Amino acid sequence: QVQLVESGGGLVQSGGSLRLSCATSGFTFSLYAMTWYRRAPGKERELVAGISSGGGSTNVADSVKGRFTISRDDAKNTVYLQMNSLKPEDTAVYSCNAARWIDITHRNYWGQGTQVTVSS
Repeated sequence: QVQLVESGGGLVQSGGSLRLSCATSGFTFSLYAMTWYRRAPGKERELVAGISSGGGSTNVADSVKGRFTISRDDAKNTVYLQMNSLKPEDTAVYSCNAARWIDITHRNYWGQGTQVTVSS
């Protein structure tokens, strides 16, 4: 069955770094665009960074531009989010999403999320 398992979250001081991983199985990873989202307490879910199938295109939210980098390893069916210069406002549950269009059907899968807490 389809699985997306995030890891790498934790507690870090302001200015620190974390690297999140999202290991996947059960679908053809290389065909899917991958996206990291986050949701902070009391706030809407926010798109953090995305990467196209094949890795040729990436985009990151303005709030994390210059600090976060998304990458993927199709051989390992894994997408990463390198987070540097973390700020308390980056505190959230981070989840990965896999998505693609098959004809007119939009297929997407979600992981369970990993907590990132940045202390000031």
